[in-house]
Amino acid sequence: MALSLLTTTIAVAQKSTLHKEAQVTRLQVDGKPFLILGGELGNSSAACIEDIQTIFPKLRRMGLNTVLVPAYWDLLEPVEGRFDFTLTDAVLQEARNNDLKVVFLWFGVWKNSMSCYTPLWFKSNYKRYPRAYTQQGKPLEIGSAFSETVFQADHRAFSCWMNHLADADRDQGTVLMIQIENEIGMLEDARDYSPEAEKAFRAPVPELLVRYLQQHKKQLHPQLLRKWEKQGCPSKGNWQTLFGGDIYTDEIFMAWHYASYVERLAQTARSIYNVPLYVNAAMNSRGRKPGEYPSAGPLAHLIDVWHCAAPHIDMLAPDLYDDGFTDWVAQYHRPNNPLFIPEIRLTDNDGVRAFYVFGEHAAVGFSPFSIEDGSDSPLNPLVQGYGKLRELMPLLTSRQPFCWTKGLLFDQQHKERILTDEDLTITCRHNFTLPWDPRATDGSVWPEGGGILMKLAPNEYIVAGSGIVVEFAKSSEKKGAAPKVLGEDGFAQAGERTTANRQVEKWRGTRCGIGHVDEVKVNADGTFSYLRRLNGDQDHQGRHVRISVGDWKILHVQLYEYK
Repeated sequence: MALSLLTTTIAVAQKSTLHKEAQVTRLQVDGKPFLILGGELGNSSAACIEDIQTIFPKLRRMGLNTVLVPAYWDLLEPVEGRFDFTLTDAVLQEARNNDLKVVFLWFGVWKNSMSCYTPLWFKSNYKRYPRAYTQQGKPLEIGSAFSETVFQADHRAFSCWMNHLADADRDQGTVLMIQIENEIGMLEDARDYSPEAEKAFRAPVPELLVRYLQQHKKQLHPQLLRKWEKQGCPSKGNWQTLFGGDIYTDEIFMAWHYASYVERLAQTARSIYNVPLYVNAAMNSRGRKPGEYPSAGPLAHLIDVWHCAAPHIDMLAPDLYDDGFTDWVAQYHRPNNPLFIPEIRLTDNDGVRAFYVFGEHAAVGFSPFSIEDGSDSPLNPLVQGYGKLRELMPLLTSRQPFCWTKGLLFDQQHKERILTDEDLTITCRHNFTLPWDPRATDGSVWPEGGGILMKLAPNEYIVAGSGIVVEFAKSSEKKGAAPKVLGEDGFAQAGERTTANRQVEKWRGTRCGIGHVDEVKVNADGTFSYLRRLNGDQDHQGRHVRISVGDWKILHVQLYEYK
């Protein structure tokens, strides 16, 4: 194996940057907008060259443009002070061979809270590299964020690896971003109770955080603001003085010190190879309390603490494995925090979810976890979804910051969303709300349906995705309109005629009709190539625009008005 001693180098200009335009923050590569259609490898899937060489061609066949890959400290520095970059070089080479970009994940002191990727020489020398402790004094397999020797060992390895990365990639620009550590957080207790941590907990809250609270009071996360206001918004004192005496104060304290640790690594990264940086969070889900979930990570309710302590981190990113997808992503898309999903459970619903976050939240990227376990069949929903998103990319990257764009996502519980665009009411539903697919009523669990709705011009839209149906009407038409129950032939059920046996007002106003629905291919320059016209049964005789469950289409819709 190729071994190297620690070296230093100067900062090099990056080929990937984050750029904000018209309130949308986007990743740019070589000055052009880029959407990450990604996948993250399983934890051990880049631990040998043979696996890397086998997996990367499959990822290309799956339609990915980016792979998220761990960089393991224990394999990088198996002997203290001597470094092996063999795996890093293999990742870069295979990515280039397969036309893939790379996001590296630094598995340093913390991976899912634990210090499992630290080298054995680090683990075994616990006196030199102390652990975090529970309130009962139990040592944990978690390096202490309050130990300078822990930081210096992590920092030395990270710096050496970053220097090598800069040398190996400065001309190619294969590396898009770097994740520092992985799912940082305390377990068993909300905070570290080591002697150094106890001393820091009794010390005054840093003035930097106090000033941040004062300057951003109107924008603070409600949970943090409530805790501070409950104490009377003090401007000095220790952590309990400012935030009260509970485990959520312990979590705020711990978040400050985790973020401060990461900030020091981020500053080094910026000085060596200046690509975007992010940290990822294990969610505070299922009613758990701090310490039951990884306490103090870059969670939504701690976003202010992390932004204040770690300003060189560009994004706080959620790892999503629980229900409530739309609620989780909304918490992380903020004016000062673009949405990036580095991990999500690998399921057949990922294709439509990717459409949703790119349409609704202008996401930087989307990345199912353990991607190598997915199918590379052309019929796989993620493969089909990524294929259509690649095709849509010229439209999304050129028009999205400036035009009306929405994401759609439906399941059996959330079947409908009503949108308003100027004088139009647009009713969007899961395709199984239509009566003619037997899977809609046979007891099957509905696959999610989702897509993107984009306005190109007045009365002109793109509808893209899978498993959705969209109706357009003038807003005046929808007022007071009663919902209709349709039979399997698509006509109203007997007795559903709304004019029967009652007085009806005379119709006034203009109606909206569907001029045509064309299935199109989006070309590299953003123009369309006509594939086929969908009329008659395919648009229910001009009543709606639909894409069936299991189909993936891009539809160009032209509306018109009449009266």
